[in-house]
Amino acid sequence: MDLSNLKPAEGATHADRRKGRGPGSGTGGHSSTKGTKGQKSRSGSHKLPVWFEGGQNPIQRRLPKYGFTSPFRKENRIVNVGRLAQMIADGRLDADDELTPEVLAEAGAVRKPERVKILGGGDLSGVALDVSAHAFSESAKEKIEAAGGSVTLL
Repeated sequence: MDLSNLKPAEGATHADRRKGRGPGSGTGGHSSTKGTKGQKSRSGSHKLPVWFEGGQNPIQRRLPKYGFTSPFRKENRIVNVGRLAQMIADGRLDADDELTPEVLAEAGAVRKPERVKILGGGDLSGVALDVSAHAFSESAKEKIEAAGGSVTLL
């Protein structure tokens, strides 16, 4: 005897019952443990979209449409003055250069030289900066000018 000759003992296994194949199959009849009627008793009914609500008016049809997306929206990339000071301390930016969106993109402060808005978060710690950007918050303007720098709107 070896492993290729092994088989289950007599009577240890039985054939699977083929349910739902009609009354002539001997077991299961026509409903075969699925209850009587309804969507879940039908064949192929178990894959429904997650948003299907059983036939009631779905939520995307019950709620009204409102608003729109403006094709002219301009989104600003945001940089805090504290981040500029940190990047100068790390040597990634030069305080003597004018900080433009292109320079900030090369240094990694923003991804692309797009519209940039400078915010007043953080501390400039007396570093005089010449910053050119598309927008400035009031606190950022005050901090840059108080440190002896200049602000230029693009």
